[in-house]
Amino acid sequence: MPLQPIQAEAKVKLDFSDVTSVEDAKRLEAKGELVKILLFPEEFGGADIPANVVFVPEAAADAKALITETLIKYVEDDLINKLTVEPEYKGNSFVPSRIVMKASHSDKHGGFEPTIKVW
Repeated sequence: MPLQPIQAEAKVKLDFSDVTSVEDAKRLEAKGELVKILLFPEEFGGADIPANVVFVPEAAADAKALITETLIKYVEDDLINKLTVEPEYKGNSFVPSRIVMKASHSDKHGGFEPTIKVW
């Protein structure tokens, strides 16, 4: 089964350029505008530590959950055995603008490189 790229993005144009600290992000989380997620999935050993935590809109969190489900299936099918997850930011924002994931297998060609466009 060939691996297909996935790109997910929110339909509403968002701007989190004024969210420049974890405190700002937590205020928006309390209002229901952002949700806390782990960059490197807990299912693969990701820990709830500051370096692995980001705050994103619910649509981006939903996209991340869907991609994680796909990654779990690919691991079960031995299609991938490596994963990197890198947030990208605009300006001084604490909310990532994109989350770039790269999954591959050390003994196989190809890979799976989904990108979540957060804002």
